[in-house]
Amino acid sequence: MKEIKAYFEDIIFSIEQIELHLKNINTFSEFKTSQTVIDAVERRIFIIGEAIWQANKMDNSLLISDKEKIIGLRHILTHDYDLVSKEIIWKIVDNRIPILKEEILKLLAD
Repeated sequence: MKEIKAYFEDIIFSIEQIELHLKNINTFSEFKTSQTVIDAVERRIFIIGEAIWQANKMDNSLLISDKEKIIGLRHILTHDYDLVSKEIIWKIVDNRIPILKEEILKLLAD
């Protein structure tokens, strides 16, 4: 079984990959025109959700904002992917991913 730290490292790696995919994309208008970037970002959000889900099973007291929503999004991306809009993905990467990165880096440092 993976250690919880390994899940946190997977999350940071996925966030860094999202940042890389979005390096030259600054607006939703730019984002929504690149299906390849959208697919790559959604895949990384799925991995983040899976890692948080697994880590949460090991320690459900983890201080991660919106962890239930992140886990729920992972389930939606897996089973009901057609419910997720480009706008939702953009809002997540623009507003929530930076917060998650800070929280996971703090957990790794502790």
